[in-house]
Amino acid sequence: MSKILIIDDEKVIRATLREILEYENFEVSEASDGEAGLEKIKNEDFDLVLCDVKMPKMDGIEVLTHAKELGKSPQFIMISAHGSIETAVEATKKGAFDFIPKPPDLNRLLLTVRNALEKKNLVTETKVLKKKLSKKFDMVGESKAIIHVKETIEKVAPTEARVLITGPNGTGKELVAHWIHQKSNRASQPFVAVNCAAIPSELIESELFGHEKGAFTSAHKQRAGKFEQAQGGTLFLDEIGDMSLSAQSKVLRALQENLINRVGSDKDIKVDVRVLAATNKDLKKEIEEGNFREDLYHRLSVIVIQVPALKDRIEDIPLLVEKFLQDIAQESGEAKRNISSEALQKLQEYPWTGNIRELRNVVERLVILGEEPISLNDIKKYADY
Repeated sequence: MSKILIIDDEKVIRATLREILEYENFEVSEASDGEAGLEKIKNEDFDLVLCDVKMPKMDGIEVLTHAKELGKSPQFIMISAHGSIETAVEATKKGAFDFIPKPPDLNRLLLTVRNALEKKNLVTETKVLKKKLSKKFDMVGESKAIIHVKETIEKVAPTEARVLITGPNGTGKELVAHWIHQKSNRASQPFVAVNCAAIPSELIESELFGHEKGAFTSAHKQRAGKFEQAQGGTLFLDEIGDMSLSAQSKVLRALQENLINRVGSDKDIKVDVRVLAATNKDLKKEIEEGNFREDLYHRLSVIVIQVPALKDRIEDIPLLVEKFLQDIAQESGEAKRNISSEALQKLQEYPWTGNIRELRNVVERLVILGEEPISLNDIKKYADY
């Protein structure tokens, strides 16, 4: 049941609004002035506040402002018999959902209340999803190498600098890209990832820049590419070392001019995208061999983040194993498995050529096949030693 607070110095108005809202099965509280209302907001969690503008002690705009400063997130609907366009605009700028004149029209009031509560629910769901997302892409580790990566992300994320993320397969390069996006000013906008190695060279340009209907045999309709899909947000070009030279030249133009052309069209499309790239290749060597454009390399590598191999951060293995055990338990809906200290020690001795991805697979295998707790004997039997 949604909780609604009515703040109004007119007792008759409060009683009328309470009667209407309780009839609609809302839980309702009242406050007779701004100060009393703000105190209730401090001490209780409300989904919606119906707040008069003109009140003694503290007016409605002040209540709205202080509530936002407290970090409270109920939706506000401002009501006033002395409404004006200027007041409505000010209230909206301060974060109010809507402004309704007194006496309120019953149908409009209820419609506005329902819309405001729907927005509140969407905001709450978004926060929950973001927390889940951030947990999914959590960067685990306390080794020197991983702390250096985290510190670099903190510095570079709020900027618009392009970042080239390097490191062996399975080290978590996409994880780094997600972290940069989540901590950037573009976090509320799309994050679009493209695995350049997984797309045939003849289709990569269409994938990145889109195409017009009839541009090639299977182009049955117009299609927006990844650059357009990431508009306002972040485009992550994974395994960029595998991109064709033709596509590289078009990416270079997009970075230089913020313009793209769909395949089969000469029309320029303006894009606002932050590009992050990743590779497991030595791009300087690729440049020497003629496989990668040097000018594109310099455009992409304003900041270079080297993600360490797991063998270079073995002290993080116990923390990673613990995270994987928790994640697997959550995914399966079963109790979290435990692992012995001897088993953990043995896992730290393995070379991990597949890095974190390989460790995750081994932990999942141990959960399925091993005993409780996972023992040294289970490691010897199921971890490919």
